[in-house]
Amino acid sequence: MKRSFVLIRTNQVSLINKKTDSKADIQILDGNNAAAHGAKLSRIQVIAAYPITPQTPLTETLSEFVEGGELTAEYIAVEGEHSALAVCASASMVGARTFTGTSSHGLAYMHEMLHWTAGARLPVVLACVNRAIGAPWNILNDQQDSISQRDTGWIQIYARNNQEILDSVIQAYKIAETVYVPVMVCYDGYILSHTEMPVDVPSQEDVDRFLPSYKPHTILDPANPKNYNLVTLANPRVNAEGTLCHGYMELRYLLQEAIRNSRETIARVGQEFGEQFGRSYSSMLWEDRLDDADIVIVAMGSLAMEALVAADMLREEGHKVGVLGLRVFRPFPKGDLVKALRKSRLILVFDKNISYGLEGATCSEIKSALYGTHVNAVIRNFIVGLGGRDVKARELADAVNKSLWLVKEGALTSDYPEWICHI
Repeated sequence: MKRSFVLIRTNQVSLINKKTDSKADIQILDGNNAAAHGAKLSRIQVIAAYPITPQTPLTETLSEFVEGGELTAEYIAVEGEHSALAVCASASMVGARTFTGTSSHGLAYMHEMLHWTAGARLPVVLACVNRAIGAPWNILNDQQDSISQRDTGWIQIYARNNQEILDSVIQAYKIAETVYVPVMVCYDGYILSHTEMPVDVPSQEDVDRFLPSYKPHTILDPANPKNYNLVTLANPRVNAEGTLCHGYMELRYLLQEAIRNSRETIARVGQEFGEQFGRSYSSMLWEDRLDDADIVIVAMGSLAMEALVAADMLREEGHKVGVLGLRVFRPFPKGDLVKALRKSRLILVFDKNISYGLEGATCSEIKSALYGTHVNAVIRNFIVGLGGRDVKARELADAVNKSLWLVKEGALTSDYPEWICHI
């Protein structure tokens, strides 16, 4: 395959950093190690986590950083993931920069605290190492775990390679601490978490220039006691001081608006990161050869990189194929997506998740975004890679060719997604 090294092609950096004129520190890191370095460089102060495959090496690396004196932070061992996020939320509320990581059933176990953390507007950063959900038990990759938590009020960023994992963790803190919404950085288990590739590790000095110290909007002070997250009724009410306070619905509206308006912050932070480190993240999408493409493959995470290889194959066959990778899933980049897909006549969405009874979640979101716009493309959904099923570039290309044939023959149906497996 012509793009056998495509995982590092997009973020390849020179050995001389254009912004600082200092030599880059290129290290061979797996995805978990890259996330740990990103957290350390962000000067996190409290870590609480419970080990779960394939996240475990991430938390082990962070504990080694703390034990070895490389990171000045409190590492709090807990009895489960619910407690891990409860600790991070509590530490964030008293003014600490906090981090946790998990996978699969660990993320599901955090479900209640995911809602609490977002509802309390706490800028916690969580690394989700994507893994399948049981039953039956499966420790391999798909994106069902994070997708099933998409409505908990967290910003969700998906990394395609290990460089993006490190970079996204650092950016996540600046985003979260600007809009006061927690951020989940998601990356594929084993495919990225346990695969080594070159990563440019920034210097602490450069990261400090990019990411200022955390200035909390909540803090617990015995000299000025306060209560947070009290029982809040439906309608606004006057408090003991005579101030009219928001009702529950107003608080939900403010969270919705904060996430919806975070698009500008995400893009601005990504642009600032590019100016500092030479790798720009100024878009919520990754676009490849969309200028002349009338056929577009859409995917998230490492699958978006495999799609580049499939697009190469299809280009050689004479098809004008481009690739659109979703970097940010929440907030969903509706405007950017409509613009990127404006020339398409066929959109093929490959989902590593399933919203049971309907289709892949990414496909549903894209259909919703395109509804009522000038984009009038045929949209096909494919469910792939569940439970670690290998997804080959040739299979993606074959699915495109089959769809083109069905469109030509007028035999295309979009009632249900198509599963690429041996049913």
